[in-house]
Amino acid sequence: MSKNTKLWGGRFRSPLAKSAEAFSASIGYDARLYPQDIMQSIAYAKTLKKAGILAEAETKKIIRGLEEIKRGLDSGRLHFRSEFEDVHMNIEAWLIEKVGEVGKKLHTGRSRNDQVATDLRMYLKWEITETIVLITRLQAAIIDQAEQNISVIMPGYTHLQRAQPVLLAHHLLAYFEMLQRDRERFNQTHERVDVMPLGSGALSGTNFPLDRAYLAKELGFYRISANSMDAVSDRDFVIDYLSAAAVLMMHLSRLADEIIIWSSYEFGFVQISDSFSTGSSLMPQKKNPDVAELVRGKSGRVFGHLVSLLTLMKGLPLTYNRDLQEDKEQLFGSIDTVKSSLSIFSEMIKTIKFNQEVMGKAVKKGYLTATDVVYYLVVQGVPFREAHEIVGKIVNYCEESNMELDYISLNQLKQFSSKFSYDVQRILSAKASVEAKDTIGGTSPKRVKEALKRARAHLLHDKA
Repeated sequence: MSKNTKLWGGRFRSPLAKSAEAFSASIGYDARLYPQDIMQSIAYAKTLKKAGILAEAETKKIIRGLEEIKRGLDSGRLHFRSEFEDVHMNIEAWLIEKVGEVGKKLHTGRSRNDQVATDLRMYLKWEITETIVLITRLQAAIIDQAEQNISVIMPGYTHLQRAQPVLLAHHLLAYFEMLQRDRERFNQTHERVDVMPLGSGALSGTNFPLDRAYLAKELGFYRISANSMDAVSDRDFVIDYLSAAAVLMMHLSRLADEIIIWSSYEFGFVQISDSFSTGSSLMPQKKNPDVAELVRGKSGRVFGHLVSLLTLMKGLPLTYNRDLQEDKEQLFGSIDTVKSSLSIFSEMIKTIKFNQEVMGKAVKKGYLTATDVVYYLVVQGVPFREAHEIVGKIVNYCEESNMELDYISLNQLKQFSSKFSYDVQRILSAKASVEAKDTIGGTSPKRVKEALKRARAHLLHDKA
């Protein structure tokens, strides 16, 4: 076959312009689908045999040729050619070169429209599984840090202002919960991806008696597409992945941002390992949290890919349009970003050191147990709003006296309310405040240990 002959070129009188050929070629990025395309083609050959379209000898010859092509691509002996536009045409051209005329039969009843949709779903099923594994590893690293720092108390924040004391482990487990929802989203996405479009043809189905149930079983699909027009033009499953990826990257960006803030001299809560930090080319004292900053920055790339594909899809009439070629760069870019971000984050989290002494000092400043004093007065029968006002005045008094709340005396407290008694001193410490938050989901040591146990059990169950 001449290198300039297109497999679809029968009705054309003149060849495609070189500039148009270069502009429309997708082989530069869809080449990564070759394992799926070859696997699909092998299953399709078997299905054509079952339908009586291929003889047994022809089927074996085609399968041997496809397996040889895969070995050549795996080893790097074969190289894709841009004149064949995409991964499908390259593999078909090689097959015809290797096995002759019988290779031209493989595409019977199949279109690149249902072929690429099937390849993409096969590829994405695997990548979702890989993504979930990487999320699980990050969750395990978070659990390890929470268990190692189970007794550390730190300030909890709202509006980036010190609010109430919490256990560091409780704070870390908040990210475990975010990642748990991410895993759920990717699992749900996997279910929607697990639909086989092959057999839909270009848009209307096929004239040949293809056993789609057999084909789906061969390719490991749980369900078969119900409408051929939808099947070849649907990219909801890609949008589902990009949406789940965007939420995941948002969560990683939030954690990255806290690590960046906590590693600053102003906070000093954490020390990032030298292995995940860089220096300044000008200022020799600098230690920059570049890995965390890059993860925070890369989230925008994934958000952009999601918006890009939504914009691409919003104006497409049924069924297939060449615009859909643009879905792969968005998907592949997001997959690569998500996987690399999860991998590096897991490594970094394992090596972070938390500064317990600095956190302990921070908890003692900022009147973090003021709400506990409000609750104390409520228990004594003072209406909440009145108690809130009383404690606000106490905090104002402490500020004017340059005194922290846990140093105030009982006599001083009684100036604001006669309801204060000697037992109020027991609730003024950060430790007492944390221990009092004993409702389900609270930050008390008992509840946090329960949460750690559940989190560890989740991971063990999913691993099993």
